[in-house]
Amino acid sequence: MTMLADAAAIHALLPQTQCTRCGYQGCKPYAEAIANDQAPINRCPPGGAATIENLARLLDREVLPLDPECGREGPPMVAIIDESRCIGCARCLPPCPVDAIVGAQRQMHVVLVDLCTGCELCIAPCPVDCISMTPRSDISSANTEPLAASNLQRYDAHEARRHERERERLRLLAERKQRVAKPSA
Repeated sequence: MTMLADAAAIHALLPQTQCTRCGYQGCKPYAEAIANDQAPINRCPPGGAATIENLARLLDREVLPLDPECGREGPPMVAIIDESRCIGCARCLPPCPVDAIVGAQRQMHVVLVDLCTGCELCIAPCPVDCISMTPRSDISSANTEPLAASNLQRYDAHEARRHERERERLRLLAERKQRVAKPSA
């Protein structure tokens, strides 16, 4: 297998939570680092022992225990927003890599638990600490964990929207600068 084929095959085995706990900005950069021998195969807490075993088998490497610096393996989790404490600041929306949080400015937000990957990226930006993680099994309305392919599709759509908003912001900024730079007639 070539390095690119390795990276694609490695990427396909990862859970696509995009949690960054491995130290990389998502599953694809982590897969590329593994393929380039820049990262070990044991840095994915959401994938846990099963993912490590699958990666070891694919790459003909030794099975390693999960690196404790990255976290620990546990049950699938989902984010829950405490409605009584949410101030509608919307700071939790941009970091969610699969757009599993919905809401509007100054309105209470809610997590779509069937889409939540449990990445925990929404917790740190919350200024009122109204987001907590709960085992998926404790939520009666939660279905099974979202599939990796679905997570990846939602992440790709999230990134496409984010890049489009940035392109539009830069276009408007350039337009404003151009108007300022033109001498008045």
